Amino acid sequence: MTDHIRKDAVVGIDYRLTVADGTEVDTTAGRGPMEYLHGHQNIIPGLEKELEGREVGDALDVTVGPEQGYGERDPERVVRVDKDQLGFEAEVGAVVSARLPDGREQHLLIAEIEDETVTLDGNHPLAGQTLKFEVSVTSIRAATDSEISNGSVG
Repeated sequence: MTDHIRKDAVVGIDYRLTVADGTEVDTTAGRGPMEYLHGHQNIIPGLEKELEGREVGDALDVTVGPEQGYGERDPERVVRVDKDQLGFEAEVGAVVSARLPDGREQHLLIAEIEDETVTLDGNHPLAGQTLKFEVSVTSIRAATDSEISNGSVG
């Protein structure tokens, strides 16, 4: 058992995430707490840093800028392709997967469709956004050896 958040602790949090204009983009309400392995890059760096040393019952408001969240928007991650390259009917807002030359899979948002081209955006949807979290710590426990070696809960 551990009494405060530190590396290799499994932490349960309830949260509400909004962006600068107040729009809610995620919450644990109705789902129960989210658990993560602290110190293993399982949540955004800015939130993880603010949770370090906290205890069960702590509640905090955390504002995270893009540099400690999902990064700034990168215009090089936006590409235009010919519609006929896709091989399917494109729909704005759909997410497609592409295999990169190194074998990794990249998710791309179909951002715009024009007469002959489709704009694909590889940026995280929250890139460039300032994030506001309302967080409460619900549980803390020591991670198992297996969780530590896997780098995640479960």
